[in-house]
Amino acid sequence: MFVAPDPGLLRLRVSVRAVLGIGLAVTAAELCGMSLPASITAGLAALLALFTVGDATVRGQALTTALLPAVGFPVLALATALHGTPPLRDTAWLAVVFAGVYARRWGPRGHALGIFGFMMFFTTQFLHAVPAQLPELYGAIALAIAASALVRFGLWCIERRTPPPAAPAPLSGRGLARPTTRQAFQATAACAIAVAAGQFLSHERWYWAVGTAWWIFVNTASRGETLVRGFRRVLGTVAGIAAGLLVALPLHGAPAPTAALVAVCVFGIFYTAAPSYSWMMFFVTVMAGLLYGLLGVLHPGLLLLRFEETAVGALGAAAAVALVLPVTTHAATNAWIQRALHCVRGCTSAATRRLAGDESADPAPHAAELELLLGRVRLALAPLVHPLSPLKGRRSRARQVIALLDDCAREVRGLAAVAADPAASHDARLTAACDRVEAAVEALVTPAARACTAAAAPAPALEPHPHHHPAAEAALRHLHALEHALAALATPLRTSPRAPALTAA
Repeated sequence: MFVAPDPGLLRLRVSVRAVLGIGLAVTAAELCGMSLPASITAGLAALLALFTVGDATVRGQALTTALLPAVGFPVLALATALHGTPPLRDTAWLAVVFAGVYARRWGPRGHALGIFGFMMFFTTQFLHAVPAQLPELYGAIALAIAASALVRFGLWCIERRTPPPAAPAPLSGRGLARPTTRQAFQATAACAIAVAAGQFLSHERWYWAVGTAWWIFVNTASRGETLVRGFRRVLGTVAGIAAGLLVALPLHGAPAPTAALVAVCVFGIFYTAAPSYSWMMFFVTVMAGLLYGLLGVLHPGLLLLRFEETAVGALGAAAAVALVLPVTTHAATNAWIQRALHCVRGCTSAATRRLAGDESADPAPHAAELELLLGRVRLALAPLVHPLSPLKGRRSRARQVIALLDDCAREVRGLAAVAADPAASHDARLTAACDRVEAAVEALVTPAARACTAAAAPAPALEPHPHHHPAAEAALRHLHALEHALAALATPLRTSPRAPALTAA
């Protein structure tokens, strides 16, 4: 895990920055004489501000960060006011869950604000906060957001040097056909199950089940993704509980070593979040144990209860995605693959126009978008390629799709690099090759065109022409390879999901 690729050491820098930002927030709260619950709230608010805000531009990130209190403060007030009336409290939290997931249709900003609102309600349950504590908690959150913003946008603004590409927009649709709307109902149902089951296990720590159900739905779009994420969450939690018994329990809440280990956990959460959800949950669970040690309530029975609440939360999520407006893995995967193929076509067209002399055409943004879309395709296909998946035929085809799309991405990157050459000149063969690529994409994404592809003429063999510009020859090689990869994609994409595994000839 810790040797996973980290181009430009971006994950390392973001993780170190998170430790600095959260450490500054907690230190500032302590220096202001705030109580331990307020300091914990400050650390959590800073963590959320640094972890969830993911707008494509620094200005967008700053605006989303500034809006966090506008969502968090009312939710915190509502949660503290209803803390002593469980039926109203539970109903209000389910409403926050629905609104938080529904807001994801508005992209990274809605996603971040929805998570922050949910976690403010969660924090109230975690700390057993009451209305009298609101002024101090508000002050802690404001201080934390200011401290994290100072580090993120002032002292160490990584994004000014390496702007992150915009995340792919959520899958579209209208009404209940929109995945985010379906997921809002699913998450609400899952959390309702978690509320009931969690309270059956414990009237004090029931909220862990709700937190589990909520976070399983973050960054998922289909039934398969959600089930795999639930499995990984339980796996990470079990490992974290074992580590907590060995690390957090013997400390008995000693401030200095606990603070040092919490910093290590914060680093681990940020560093492992992208490559491994299980490892991230390991560090979250260890950190939770350390915080309970600081509050003086940690004991082995609490860690066991943590596992039980996590398990029922995961089961609630599994039941919801299976029974409430399910989005199949096949449907979600096809939607993301089609978006990736359209992106391939856009990049090819832009590169060809650029090589023909159109300075306004730039394939680079399309190539960057394709990388993000392929990441989303891999996430959608993860349930099918999981080692425990019993669907061998679908697993084989999913791996073939990923490999061929990676080939497409490689050729698109090469084509974009060639198009950036200012000495490149127009070549009539590029137009014909581009037309063939666009026809291949159209055949894959348009059902009406699929029947015609069998009769399509094969691509002409690529023969170098010594009198043509080298950039044109390189572009043709990339287009030719891209065309072959798209043609090969036809077999796994058109095979029925229920067909047996493909066998070699």
